[in-house]
Amino acid sequence: MHLTLPPRVTDRAFARLAEIAEDSGDSLALRVAVDGGGCSGFQYDIRFDDPAEDDLVLEKDGQRVLIDPVSLPFLENAEIDFAEELIGARFIINNPNASSSCGCGISFSM
Repeated sequence: MHLTLPPRVTDRAFARLAEIAEDSGDSLALRVAVDGGGCSGFQYDIRFDDPAEDDLVLEKDGQRVLIDPVSLPFLENAEIDFAEELIGARFIINNPNASSSCGCGISFSM
């Protein structure tokens, strides 16, 4: 039996959102979307945005992550995290649905 679960946002990602909101004075939410394109077929679109009426809103301590209904099936059971690596600090998606991804971590295929 395949269990469909919405994406999960790590405490580290929510903490980084709180830092960004505090530094900027803005309370925009983080939108995680999936678009066609990229070097592997699909690519993540991660940006700050206002919520839309039909978004899934994942919220903790006043910080919000938004996922639109078209992107949701591509992100089921995925983990939205924040990582500080040698190439820089960024939000990352650990997606069990992706059969392959490219080196940049932004593009994937299913």
